[in-house]
Amino acid sequence: MKKLLILSLITLACYSFAQTVNDVPLKDIDVDYVQIIGTGRSLSTKVNVEIDFGQETKSISFKNGTNIKDERGRNMKFNSMMDALNFMSANGFSFQFAYTMNDEKDKAIYYILKKNK
Repeated sequence: MKKLLILSLITLACYSFAQTVNDVPLKDIDVDYVQIIGTGRSLSTKVNVEIDFGQETKSISFKNGTNIKDERGRNMKFNSMMDALNFMSANGFSFQFAYTMNDEKDKAIYYILKKNK
């Protein structure tokens, strides 16, 4: 009985402390493709990375449903888009293709990733 209780607590801890997007653990995103969008951060060498997997987000919300959250619920920071791609690869996604968009305010890089089966 003790072993079952300890195993249950370990499983719960692993599930509770996973990186999430819109409160969904990355490993539980049940889609074939995701898009990650990288933009520069003002006054920083880090990049801001958002993920779009077709999730519903509220237009008026203080909680951004597209950022990757760490175990503590804070937005993750990446050193570069390669850092973000390596992170996503470690979480079960493979690179498919990339493209850029430039407008007057922002320059963004879009990556399409496929979930490994």
